[in-house]
Amino acid sequence: MPTITALLHTQNDALRLGRALEMLFPCDEILIVDHNSDDATADIAREYGARVVQADSSITYSPQGHGKWIFTLDPRESITEALAASLFEWKSEALPTGARAFSVFRREETPNGWIENPIAQTRLVPADWNRWNGRFPESEASAIALEGELLHFAFP
Repeated sequence: MPTITALLHTQNDALRLGRALEMLFPCDEILIVDHNSDDATADIAREYGARVVQADSSITYSPQGHGKWIFTLDPRESITEALAASLFEWKSEALPTGARAFSVFRREETPNGWIENPIAQTRLVPADWNRWNGRFPESEASAIALEGELLHFAFP
């Protein structure tokens, strides 16, 4: 069964981090790469069982996770129950032949309500993935979309 490390980069995200972490039960490990927060971000992360490491300015992500796969999200995001179920299903079934990356759709909160982003974002990649765009994997055209969504909150 594949293992998943959830990877989040944080900086003063104490107000929103709990919402992101509470739905990560399909992940085997949570790794927080903290960028010099001066609030309770690290304490809150540890309350949810996350491992917290300090960011090194020379890296864009951290390969220190133990999972064979890395699931990335922003502290302003949370996975839906449908996406959590999809991750559990993905872990329990055989991986599709040749699948190298998986993507998810994202809905964004705005002052006028929620909008759907019609383009799936690559967010679940093998631990040896070497193509990163900042804190997230580069888009992979062949990535298979998982069911469920990421919710991106505009407000804490």
